[in-house]
Amino acid sequence: MYEAVHAHPDGETTVARHAATAARYGYDGVVVRTGTSADPATYSDIAEEYGIDVVDAVEIDAGDRTAASGAVGSRRPDHTLVCVVGGDDGLNRYAVEEPRIDVLVRPNGDSGGFNHVLAKAARDNGVHVEFDFGPVLRATGGKRVRALSDLRKLREIVTYYDAPHVVSANATSHLELRPPRELVAVAERAGFDPEWVRDGLRAWREIAERNRERRSGAFIEPGVRRGRHEETGR
Repeated sequence: MYEAVHAHPDGETTVARHAATAARYGYDGVVVRTGTSADPATYSDIAEEYGIDVVDAVEIDAGDRTAASGAVGSRRPDHTLVCVVGGDDGLNRYAVEEPRIDVLVRPNGDSGGFNHVLAKAARDNGVHVEFDFGPVLRATGGKRVRALSDLRKLREIVTYYDAPHVVSANATSHLELRPPRELVAVAERAGFDPEWVRDGLRAWREIAERNRERRSGAFIEPGVRRGRHEETGR
């Protein structure tokens, strides 16, 4: 299972500290979502040091769909995994209708929500919807109650239309990371199926592996690979 984290400078903790903590907690990998580009070689060194996969990702937080589209176009070639922050109707709709986007994060916002039309588009375009349990783990009182309510409503729509999903604690510090079993236990207490939560943690790895294959020289299109006997130039 993988966890998706915010590392410095977007978060409070370095990639190495996140990786060390996640490895100790039993994760197989971490997805590092930042707003800046990083040297993949550095991630490879960290992965080797701590024995955990480190996936370079970018999280695009744009003001509107036009800005988001421009950012996706410029950042997609440089990152294994691309996330777009939603929260309003325009950004949510753009994200689920754009196959170049891997994950729509934080789709519930003050000015918009997630409905059946968006769920069907996410399913058809293979865009995963994030279930962020961070507020459930770290908030209190009414904010925590609202976060749980939003997650339950989101789950009803996503599961009914069989849209793909990911799960995270959305940690900005290694101190906010939780072991997989603890995250699953909290979600189960909130009424979520444990295996469904585990599937959401595994999905980060599946996305990363798919995208790495597509970026490799052997990939031509889904179902078609370049083999050693292929001839070119004809």
